[in-house]
Amino acid sequence: MTSAAFDVLGIGNAIVDVISHADDAFLATHKLAKGGMMLINEQQAEALYAAMGPGVEISGGSCGNTMAGVASFGGKGAYIGKVRNDQLGQVFSHDLRATGVSFATAPASDGPSTARCLILVTPDAQRTMNTYLGACTRLGPADIDTSLVASAKVTYVEGYLWDPPEAKKAVLKAFDAARAAGREVSITLSDSFCVGRYRDEFRDLVKNKVDIVFANEAEITSLYEVKTFEEAMEAVRKEARIAVLTRSEKGSVVVKGGETHAVKAAPVTKVVDTTGAGDLFAAGFLFGYTQGKPLPECARLGGIAAAEVIAHVGARPEQPLRGLV
Repeated sequence: MTSAAFDVLGIGNAIVDVISHADDAFLATHKLAKGGMMLINEQQAEALYAAMGPGVEISGGSCGNTMAGVASFGGKGAYIGKVRNDQLGQVFSHDLRATGVSFATAPASDGPSTARCLILVTPDAQRTMNTYLGACTRLGPADIDTSLVASAKVTYVEGYLWDPPEAKKAVLKAFDAARAAGREVSITLSDSFCVGRYRDEFRDLVKNKVDIVFANEAEITSLYEVKTFEEAMEAVRKEARIAVLTRSEKGSVVVKGGETHAVKAAPVTKVVDTTGAGDLFAAGFLFGYTQGKPLPECARLGGIAAAEVIAHVGARPEQPLRGLV
């Protein structure tokens, strides 16, 4: 096997977060449910964006956040995701590259505009999210550079990519390319609703294609349709090569065959915003794993990254994670 140019290659939905402050009257005027997340179309996105007050635009997306975390630890990362050649597409590309992540996916020159999540923060700190998926749904097999996949120790993908059919084909192409090159692949189950939509396919991936699966307590119990975490843990032990299971303040559990590693959560002085906790946990774990660290140490690094990101607003690190280790 040739040496790897990258530690982790991420494939995900390229989304720009637009964060603005608003009051309850604004939410009522635009018929928005406070604290919820709603999928909107491009016309709705343009209208809401025009009506919002001054905002901060930060590139996001679950996998993009993970890759920013890998880079913050000092890891070598690359990313595949689809944006449009528009203003928000430039924001996403610039922000991700500025973290040190290689991003060379060609932007779309036509079709839907770049995906965005319009986040309205009310005075009570509630975040009301309105997501337009746009160009990121156009990710397809042609965007997968198999030589790039072969150059990464681990390819990591979002379960959310199972929603657009072409994106799913792209992921499977990447998995096959990784296998052919003797590399490893990993997936996060994304959320319990996503698991509910693709349970059988995700079970097949865990058993037959994936080396490392990430899931929180709700996702793993949904995957195996059981009531307790302990039942889900024993079920995934039989099917996954490595399962990394997060439990919020209870820490995490890593299972591999007959091994079970329970790791306490890193201390947090104040929880400000839990957005991105799972994304950054995956970043720490994958960084440690690609550096050859023992599984408990990988989980400890994941916990450190998650603790940093929930202590402030935003889903990406505010300080270099390498300095916290």
